[in-house]
Amino acid sequence: MNIFNKKPFLIADIGFNFFDIAEKEGLSEMDAAKLMIDEAKSCGVDAVMFLSYTLENVLALKDSTCWDFSDEPIDSQFELFKKYGKFGVSEFKELSDYCNDVGIMFLSTPYDFESADYLDEFMNVFSISSSDLTNIPFIRHIASKNKPILLSTGASTLNEIKAAINAIEDVSSVDIAIMHCVLSHPTRYEDANLLMIKDLVNNFSDYEIGYSDHTKSDENMMILTTAFNYGAVILQKHFTLDKTLPGNDHNHAMDPEDVVKLKNNLVFLSKINGRINKQPLICESSTRKELRRSIVAKNDIEKGKFIDESDITFKRPGTGISPADLDDVVGKIANINISKDTLIDFGMLK
Repeated sequence: MNIFNKKPFLIADIGFNFFDIAEKEGLSEMDAAKLMIDEAKSCGVDAVMFLSYTLENVLALKDSTCWDFSDEPIDSQFELFKKYGKFGVSEFKELSDYCNDVGIMFLSTPYDFESADYLDEFMNVFSISSSDLTNIPFIRHIASKNKPILLSTGASTLNEIKAAINAIEDVSSVDIAIMHCVLSHPTRYEDANLLMIKDLVNNFSDYEIGYSDHTKSDENMMILTTAFNYGAVILQKHFTLDKTLPGNDHNHAMDPEDVVKLKNNLVFLSKINGRINKQPLICESSTRKELRRSIVAKNDIEKGKFIDESDITFKRPGTGISPADLDDVVGKIANINISKDTLIDFGMLK
């Protein structure tokens, strides 16, 4: 199963962040979103992701607690979603069209049935949030669109992931990517648990595995680099143009400079990873001969003598008979005089 034709495939999760960029830069919210799309494209991102919902379809209680007080000056989910829930079908259609013009993939994670329905008109891959992993009716509804699905798995068990996959496959045969994710914003480095990627690779070998990262960008972008090296072929991370801005998703986002570092890491990693099958390399061809050992006459051997192990030793270079073929030499008769330290070859024996 291959959802994208590129590995790794990098997704910049813009989410709500364009609202704060708009305020900082004195732009309209639409122009700020397009600016972030431009910057993502320029630094080498493959897709941008937003978030689509209708407020009344997401929250039942207005006093629902916000999950992160430290970086978002809002103390309830209701206030958070109300503040940023200004874009609907027409705005996201405009952003999708703009992405097509720029040459970058448009994605948006739907948080309700209505959003999933309108996104289906102009989006080719669906993303399911970790928060909806057990929302089986919603998962089946998205699967019925018959488009590939990125399934985030934050705060989940293997059985919950299997149940979500079964729900998808009950109604569709679409490709599925299983995204390791930690449902903590920001995720502490010690909670990233990147080895879980290997567990997903082992348990879901028929599916692509990805990683949705909520850690703060480390200096050398080693978290996403390591995730790819562990088997995550789809990499997703929040994206901003200013990590110092207040707001839930700026401080643990990557910026264009981070993306460049990551891309450089991945190029270098690809170079040093090389091929998977163990075999001699071209660069080893001369040293393979010069540094290995050959069967050598330990002393002078007279013509007609039966060769025994006391007559031979093993020395460089490895251009003669290999010590691995010792049994093909011992017991043979020398058909010429062989001087000490001579590399023995089969033409000298009978």
